[in-house]
Amino acid sequence: MSKVYIFDHPLIQHKVALMRKTDTSTKDFRELAKEIAMLMGFEATRNLPLKEVEIETPLCSTKVNMLEGEDIAIVPILRAGLGFVDGMLALVPNAKVGHVGLYRDPDTHEPVEYYCKLPTDIDKRQIFVVDPMLATGGSAAAAIDFIKQRGGKNITFMCLIAAPEGIEVLQKAHPDVDIYIAAKDERLNEHAYIIPGLGDAGDRLFGTK
Repeated sequence: MSKVYIFDHPLIQHKVALMRKTDTSTKDFRELAKEIAMLMGFEATRNLPLKEVEIETPLCSTKVNMLEGEDIAIVPILRAGLGFVDGMLALVPNAKVGHVGLYRDPDTHEPVEYYCKLPTDIDKRQIFVVDPMLATGGSAAAAIDFIKQRGGKNITFMCLIAAPEGIEVLQKAHPDVDIYIAAKDERLNEHAYIIPGLGDAGDRLFGTK
Protein backbone atom coordinates (compact mmCIF):
# COMPACT_ATOMS: atom_id res chain seq x y z
CA MET A 1 0.00 0.00 0.00
CA SER A 2 1.21 3.49 -0.81
CA LYS A 3 2.38 5.84 1.92
CA VAL A 4 0.53 9.05 2.78
CA TYR A 5 2.61 12.00 3.99
CA ILE A 6 0.71 14.82 5.70
CA PHE A 7 2.81 17.91 6.34
CA ASP A 8 2.83 19.45 9.79
CA HIS A 9 5.45 22.11 9.06
CA PRO A 10 4.33 25.47 10.53
CA LEU A 11 5.09 27.42 7.34
CA ILE A 12 2.98 25.09 5.22
CA GLN A 13 0.10 25.11 7.70
CA HIS A 14 0.18 28.91 7.89
CA LYS A 15 0.13 29.30 4.11
CA VAL A 16 -2.69 26.76 3.73
CA ALA A 17 -4.70 28.73 6.29
CA LEU A 18 -4.22 31.91 4.25
CA MET A 19 -5.35 30.12 1.08
CA ARG A 20 -8.55 28.97 2.79
CA LYS A 21 -9.64 32.53 3.61
CA THR A 22 -12.43 33.86 1.41
CA ASP A 23 -10.82 37.29 1.15
CA THR A 24 -7.42 36.07 -0.09
CA SER A 25 -6.87 37.71 -3.49
CA THR A 26 -6.16 35.81 -6.71
CA LYS A 27 -2.62 37.19 -6.72
CA ASP A 28 -1.94 36.08 -3.14
CA PHE A 29 -3.62 32.71 -3.69
CA ARG A 30 -1.40 32.04 -6.70
CA GLU A 31 1.76 33.06 -4.86
CA LEU A 32 0.86 30.90 -1.85
CA ALA A 33 0.26 27.89 -4.10
CA LYS A 34 3.71 28.36 -5.60
CA GLU A 35 5.35 28.70 -2.18
CA ILE A 36 3.61 25.61 -0.78
CA ALA A 37 4.53 23.59 -3.86
CA MET A 38 8.16 24.51 -3.32
CA LEU A 39 8.08 23.58 0.36
CA MET A 40 6.33 20.28 -0.35
CA GLY A 41 8.58 19.53 -3.29
CA PHE A 42 11.62 19.97 -1.06
CA GLU A 43 10.43 17.02 1.04
CA ALA A 44 8.95 14.95 -1.79
CA THR A 45 12.31 14.93 -3.60
CA ARG A 46 14.19 13.74 -0.50
CA ASN A 47 14.94 10.30 -1.98
CA LEU A 48 16.30 11.40 -5.35
CA PRO A 49 19.45 9.38 -6.07
CA LEU A 50 22.87 10.97 -5.56
CA LYS A 51 26.28 10.17 -6.95
CA GLU A 52 29.73 11.14 -5.72
CA VAL A 53 31.70 13.39 -8.06
CA GLU A 54 35.01 15.19 -7.82
CA ILE A 55 35.05 18.98 -8.17
CA GLU A 56 37.51 21.83 -7.76
CA THR A 57 36.87 24.40 -5.03
CA PRO A 58 38.94 27.62 -4.94
CA LEU A 59 41.25 25.79 -2.49
CA CYS A 60 41.45 22.15 -3.53
CA SER A 61 39.86 19.13 -5.15
CA THR A 62 37.13 17.40 -3.18
CA LYS A 63 34.43 14.80 -3.54
CA VAL A 64 30.81 15.91 -3.19
CA ASN A 65 27.34 14.44 -3.64
CA MET A 66 25.28 15.65 -6.60
CA LEU A 67 22.07 14.45 -8.19
CA GLU A 68 22.67 11.33 -10.22
CA GLY A 69 20.43 12.79 -12.90
CA GLU A 70 17.66 15.36 -13.13
CA ASP A 71 15.32 12.91 -14.81
CA ILE A 72 12.16 14.40 -13.35
CA ALA A 73 8.77 15.10 -14.89
CA ILE A 74 6.11 17.35 -13.36
CA VAL A 75 2.62 16.55 -14.62
CA PRO A 76 -0.16 18.93 -13.55
CA ILE A 77 -3.79 17.86 -13.92
CA LEU A 78 -5.40 20.71 -15.85
CA ARG A 79 -6.22 23.30 -15.00
CA ALA A 80 -5.72 23.78 -11.27
CA GLY A 81 -2.56 21.66 -11.20
CA LEU A 82 -0.77 24.43 -13.10
CA GLY A 83 -0.61 26.36 -9.82
CA PHE A 84 1.99 23.90 -8.51
CA VAL A 85 4.32 23.88 -11.52
CA ASP A 86 6.32 27.07 -10.93
CA GLY A 87 7.11 26.13 -7.34
CA MET A 88 8.37 22.71 -8.37
CA LEU A 89 10.41 24.14 -11.26
CA ALA A 90 12.10 26.55 -8.85
CA LEU A 91 13.58 23.45 -7.18
CA VAL A 92 14.28 21.38 -10.28
CA PRO A 93 14.53 23.81 -13.20
CA ASN A 94 15.63 21.11 -15.66
CA ALA A 95 12.52 19.01 -15.09
CA LYS A 96 10.25 18.36 -18.05
CA VAL A 97 6.58 19.24 -17.78
CA GLY A 98 3.70 17.15 -19.12
CA HIS A 99 -0.02 17.90 -18.95
CA VAL A 100 -3.14 15.81 -18.43
CA GLY A 101 -6.58 17.28 -19.06
CA LEU A 102 -9.76 15.60 -17.84
CA TYR A 103 -13.46 16.33 -17.72
CA ARG A 104 -16.27 14.42 -16.03
CA ASP A 105 -18.84 12.81 -18.33
CA PRO A 106 -22.24 14.24 -17.30
CA ASP A 107 -23.98 10.90 -17.78
CA THR A 108 -21.49 8.35 -16.47
CA HIS A 109 -19.69 10.75 -14.08
CA GLU A 110 -16.45 9.05 -15.14
CA PRO A 111 -13.29 11.08 -15.92
CA VAL A 112 -12.64 11.43 -19.66
CA GLU A 113 -9.24 12.43 -21.07
CA TYR A 114 -9.32 15.38 -23.46
CA TYR A 115 -5.58 16.14 -23.48
CA CYS A 116 -2.44 14.27 -22.55
CA LYS A 117 1.03 15.40 -23.58
CA LEU A 118 3.99 13.82 -21.79
CA PRO A 119 7.76 13.81 -22.29
CA THR A 120 8.76 11.09 -24.77
CA ASP A 121 11.04 9.50 -22.15
CA ILE A 122 8.36 9.46 -19.44
CA ASP A 123 9.18 5.82 -18.67
CA LYS A 124 12.65 6.85 -17.45
CA ARG A 125 11.56 9.74 -15.24
CA GLN A 126 10.53 10.25 -11.62
CA ILE A 127 7.04 11.67 -12.12
CA PHE A 128 5.30 14.15 -9.81
CA VAL A 129 1.59 14.41 -10.58
CA VAL A 130 0.23 17.62 -9.06
CA ASP A 131 -3.29 18.87 -8.39
CA PRO A 132 -4.33 21.17 -5.52
CA MET A 133 -7.39 19.16 -4.45
CA LEU A 134 -7.90 15.42 -3.92
CA ALA A 135 -11.67 15.20 -3.46
CA THR A 136 -13.32 12.03 -4.80
CA GLY A 137 -9.99 10.75 -6.11
CA GLY A 138 -11.48 9.92 -9.50
CA SER A 139 -9.56 12.47 -11.54
CA ALA A 140 -6.23 11.74 -9.85
CA ALA A 141 -6.65 7.98 -10.31
CA ALA A 142 -7.63 8.43 -13.96
CA ALA A 143 -4.72 10.80 -14.69
CA ILE A 144 -2.27 8.30 -13.25
CA ASP A 145 -3.93 5.56 -15.32
CA PHE A 146 -3.28 7.58 -18.47
CA ILE A 147 0.35 8.21 -17.48
CA LYS A 148 0.92 4.51 -16.77
CA GLN A 149 -0.64 3.59 -20.12
CA ARG A 150 2.05 5.72 -21.75
CA GLY A 151 4.88 4.04 -19.85
CA GLY A 152 5.13 6.07 -16.64
CA LYS A 153 6.22 3.98 -13.67
CA ASN A 154 7.84 5.91 -10.83
CA ILE A 155 4.98 8.19 -9.78
CA THR A 156 4.31 10.43 -6.77
CA PHE A 157 1.09 12.40 -6.25
CA MET A 158 1.16 15.83 -4.58
CA CYS A 159 -1.82 17.91 -3.52
CA LEU A 160 -2.70 20.83 -1.30
CA ILE A 161 -5.82 19.50 0.43
CA ALA A 162 -7.29 15.99 0.48
CA ALA A 163 -10.49 14.39 1.72
CA PRO A 164 -10.32 10.94 3.34
CA GLU A 165 -12.57 9.58 0.57
CA GLY A 166 -10.13 10.69 -2.14
CA ILE A 167 -7.11 9.25 -0.35
CA GLU A 168 -8.85 5.88 -0.05
CA VAL A 169 -9.84 5.80 -3.74
CA LEU A 170 -6.36 6.77 -4.94
CA GLN A 171 -4.61 4.25 -2.69
CA LYS A 172 -6.92 1.48 -3.86
CA ALA A 173 -6.46 2.37 -7.55
CA HIS A 174 -2.69 2.91 -7.35
CA PRO A 175 -1.13 1.25 -4.29
CA ASP A 176 2.34 1.96 -5.73
CA VAL A 177 1.90 5.77 -5.74
CA ASP A 178 2.87 7.69 -2.60
CA ILE A 179 0.70 10.67 -1.70
CA TYR A 180 1.97 13.99 -0.31
CA ILE A 181 -0.66 16.25 1.27
CA ALA A 182 -0.39 19.70 2.85
CA ALA A 183 -3.64 19.24 4.80
CA LYS A 184 -6.10 16.37 5.30
CA ASP A 185 -9.64 17.73 5.70
CA GLU A 186 -12.79 16.29 7.27
CA ARG A 187 -14.96 15.00 4.44
CA LEU A 188 -16.77 15.65 1.16
CA ASN A 189 -20.15 17.39 1.12
CA GLU A 190 -23.12 16.33 -1.04
CA HIS A 191 -21.63 18.20 -4.02
CA ALA A 192 -18.24 16.44 -3.66
CA TYR A 193 -16.52 19.58 -2.37
CA ILE A 194 -13.94 19.18 0.37
CA ILE A 195 -15.03 20.48 3.80
CA PRO A 196 -13.72 22.86 5.11
CA GLY A 197 -11.60 23.10 1.94
CA LEU A 198 -10.98 26.36 0.12
CA GLY A 199 -13.54 26.37 -2.69
CA ASP A 200 -12.70 25.79 -6.35
CA ALA A 201 -8.90 25.95 -6.59
CA GLY A 202 -8.92 26.55 -10.34
CA ASP A 203 -11.30 29.49 -10.08
CA ARG A 204 -9.29 31.00 -7.25
CA LEU A 205 -5.97 30.54 -9.06
CA PHE A 206 -7.11 32.09 -12.32
CA GLY A 207 -9.58 34.68 -11.10
CA THR A 208 -12.68 33.03 -12.60
CA LYS A 209 -14.60 32.68 -9.33
